[in-house]
Amino acid sequence: MVVATLADSVIKLDLRGLKCPLPVLKSRQKLAGLVSGSVIEVETTDPMASIDIPHFCSEDGHALVLQEKTDVGHRFVIRKR
Repeated sequence: MVVATLADSVIKLDLRGLKCPLPVLKSRQKLAGLVSGSVIEVETTDPMASIDIPHFCSEDGHALVLQEKTDVGHRFVIRKR
């Protein structure tokens, strides 16, 4: 029996080095091509992403599963509505 974990199905999106509004625009673009329930992990270095990504999720109805500070920026895990 094979058991899939959340980590197996997470799509990683490395947006480090991009400035506002690109992290939100690229996250929106990636989610648009995925089916409902898909999960992406977004890595950013833009300090505004800690405000912009949660706002984007709220506005578009996506679930912000995780938001955390990393050594170089922020990590977000988003589940598509």
